[in-house]
Amino acid sequence: MEVDIGLSLLEKKVKSYNKNDWDIIYKAYKFADKYHKNQKRESGEAYITHPLAVACILANMHADTDTLCAGLLHDVIEDTKASYEEVEKEFNPTVAFLVDGVTKISKMTLLSSNELIAQNIRRIIVGIKKDARIVIIKLADRLHNMRTLNFKKTDRQNKIALETLEIYVPLAYYIGSYQIKNELENICFYYLKPDAYRDLEKKLKVIHDSSKKLLNKMVIDVKTKLKQEGIKSHIELQYKDVYSVHKKLITKATIENIHDLLCIKVIVKTVKECYLALMVIHSLYPPFTYKFKDYIVKPKTNMYQAIHTTVFSEGNLLVQFQIRTKEMERIAMYGLTSYWFKNKNMASIKMQKDLENNFQFFKSISELDSSIKDNIEFVKRAKQELFSKNIYVRTTQGEIIELPTGATPIDFAYKIHTDLGNTMIASIVNDQAVPFDYKLQNNDRVRIVTDSKVFVPKDDWLNKVVTTNARRKIMDFIKSHEEER
Repeated sequence: MEVDIGLSLLEKKVKSYNKNDWDIIYKAYKFADKYHKNQKRESGEAYITHPLAVACILANMHADTDTLCAGLLHDVIEDTKASYEEVEKEFNPTVAFLVDGVTKISKMTLLSSNELIAQNIRRIIVGIKKDARIVIIKLADRLHNMRTLNFKKTDRQNKIALETLEIYVPLAYYIGSYQIKNELENICFYYLKPDAYRDLEKKLKVIHDSSKKLLNKMVIDVKTKLKQEGIKSHIELQYKDVYSVHKKLITKATIENIHDLLCIKVIVKTVKECYLALMVIHSLYPPFTYKFKDYIVKPKTNMYQAIHTTVFSEGNLLVQFQIRTKEMERIAMYGLTSYWFKNKNMASIKMQKDLENNFQFFKSISELDSSIKDNIEFVKRAKQELFSKNIYVRTTQGEIIELPTGATPIDFAYKIHTDLGNTMIASIVNDQAVPFDYKLQNNDRVRIVTDSKVFVPKDDWLNKVVTTNARRKIMDFIKSHEEER
C-alpha cells in the first residue's frame, strides 16, 4: 500500500461516517509519519503504510476517533523515540492509554513459557478488562501483519501463524468479530498447510460452480415468495470458507456430509419477519429437522443471533439458510465493535458494559485473573479453559453455557452459581443420571439435583474439575469448613 493511496483510502472511509474529526485523525497520521520516518517494513515499503492499514481496518468497523488515532500511533512508543507523555500531551489520556496498552501487548511472543513472556501473554488476555479497544486495535494490527506475512521467512511464517491460531483467533471469536476471525484462520491455514489449503480450495470451487445455478434459483424463489408476503429482504449466497470446511472434515467423512457447506443468507427488517421468512422457506423446501438452531431466542455466548435451518433442495442437495435482521447481520460481522455503528461517541462505554454483563468470556477472564497470581499458571489455565476447543451445553431452560473441553457436571454447576455446586447431590444429562466425573459433550442438556440441607464438596472433587472457577470454589468451601472444626 503506497502512503498516498493509504491516506486517501483512510480519509474516504472516516469521512463516510465521521466528517467532523478528520483533522485530529490526520494529526495522528502526521505524528506517526514523523516518528516512523526512514523506517521500512520487510516488504520494503515505508513503515507508515502499516499503521495506515491498521487504521483502515478499524475504520471499516466505524471505530471512534480515539481508537483510530491509537491505531495510527500504536507503534510509536514501542518502535520510535516518542514517549507516552508526548502522545498524551498531543492528543489525550485515552489515546495514550490505548497506545500504551497495545505497546505492552506487542512486546511479547506467545510460544514461550518463561515468566516474562507469560506476563506479557497475560497482558493481552486481561487487556480486554481494561478497555476492549486495546484488543480490537491489536487484532487489526495482527490482521494486517498476517495479510503481509509473505515477506517473512518460512519459519517465521509458521511461528506467527501458530500463535495467531492459538490466541488471536479465539479472541476475535469471543468478541464476535467473525469477519476478522475467518480471515485470520484462512491465512494461517494457507501458511501452515499450503498444499492442503490449495487442494481443498479447488474442491470447493468445483462444488460452488456446480451448485451456483441451483442456489441462484433458490434465491429468486425465496425473494419472490417473501415479496408476495409483503416482506422486503436482502438475500445473498454465502459459501463456507476453506478453513471452516477443513475443521469440519476432521469429524466428517466427506465434504458431502457437511450440511452447511452451501448457505443462503436472508436479511429482513424485524425479528417477526425472521420467523415469517422461516415459514416461507419451509413451505418451499422440506427442512432437515435435526439441523435447526434458533440463536435468536438463545444467542451464542458472543451474542451472535440468527435462525439456522438446513433444507433439502432439488436433488436432495443440503442447503443452509441463515435468517437474521440487519442489526443481527452487523453483529455477526463485527461483534462487539458493532456498537460503533449505532452508538458513536457512547460506543466505548456501552461496548465495555455489554462485555462485562453479557459475554461469558469476560467473566471467565475476570475469574482467572482474580484467582491465579502466578503468570505461567495463569497462561496454562487460560489456554486450557479459554483458548482450547470449547464445548457448549444447555441448562434445562435452554441457556447456552460455554465450558472447556473435558468439563464435568461439577464445573457446570459452579459456572451457574456457587450454591448450586456446594449443594449438588446428583447430575442429570439428557435425562440420564451420570457420575460427577462425566465429560460433558456439545449440546448436552444438564440438570443439577441439589439438597439445600447438604453441603457436599469433597477433596476428590478437585480431581474431577478442569475450570479454575470450580477448583477455587471447592477449595474455599473445604477451607472454610476446616476452620469451623
